[in-house]
Amino acid sequence: MIRRLEHELGCSLFERSSRSVRLTREGETLRGHSEDLLERLEALRRGLGRETPSLGGSISLYCSVTASYSILSELLPAYRRDYPRIEVKVHTGDEAMAVRRIQHAQEDLAIVACPDRLPQGLRFVELVSTPLVFIAPATASLPDGILPGAGRKTAARAWATQAFVMPEAGLARHHIDRWFERLGVSPLVYAQVSGNEAIAGMVALGMGCGVVPLLVLKESPFRDRIRLLDVAPALPAFRIGLCCRGRSLANPLVQSLWSHASTHWRRG
Repeated sequence: MIRRLEHELGCSLFERSSRSVRLTREGETLRGHSEDLLERLEALRRGLGRETPSLGGSISLYCSVTASYSILSELLPAYRRDYPRIEVKVHTGDEAMAVRRIQHAQEDLAIVACPDRLPQGLRFVELVSTPLVFIAPATASLPDGILPGAGRKTAARAWATQAFVMPEAGLARHHIDRWFERLGVSPLVYAQVSGNEAIAGMVALGMGCGVVPLLVLKESPFRDRIRLLDVAPALPAFRIGLCCRGRSLANPLVQSLWSHASTHWRRG
C-alpha cells in the first residue's frame, strides 16, 4: 500500500536502510496534511451531531517522572471521574524532550516547561510556576566565592573550579549557559545528564553542584542530602503546564483534558 501511494504521488515517503526506516521530507509533509484532514473530519463529525453521548478512546500524555506524581496525581483523578471511558496513556522521560515530542506528533499532550517563545502552532496553559535553583551536596565544602556576598570576580574564580552536573539540553540548559556567560565563566562540567531527577541524584552523591526546578527537589528522595545555594542573580522560574498542538484541540478527547486542566486545576 505504501509503494502504491508513493507511485501515485511520484515521490518517496520513506528513507529505508538495513537498520532503520524514517520519513522523507515529503513523507513529513504528507503526515502533517493527513493529521490535519483527520482532525477536520473529527470536527465535522462532531458538528453534524454524531458525537457519542459519553466520550471514549485513548490519548497519550508525556511528562517527567516528577510531574507524573506531583501534577498528574492531582489532575487525573477528577478527570477520570468525569471521563471514565477515556484512557490516558502516560509516557515518562526527560522534560527537555517534551516540546519536541508534541511538535513531532509523538504525543497528544505533554507537561512542559514553557520556553521563552512557544513554537508556532502549539498551545500552552500554565498549571504551576517553580523557581530554578542551584543545589549542592549537603555536606560538601564549597569555594568561598560560591557563597552569598562574594564579589563578581571572586564568584567567577570559584565557579570556574567547581564541578557542575549539567542538563544535556532543554530550557534549564539554556538558562544555565546564559548565566555562566554573563559571569564570564566556562563551567567545569563533570557530567551532562538527561532528566532533572538524575541531576538531583548525582548532586546528592557528591558529584558537583547543579540546577533543578524547586518542584523536583521537593519531590526528590535525595532532598535530605542536598542543600540549596543562595546564588545571585537568580535564574528565571519555570512555567509548567499542559501543551498540545493547536489543531489537536479539534479532537474531543484532547479537548476534554485541556478544558479540565484549564478550568479545574487547583494547587496549594
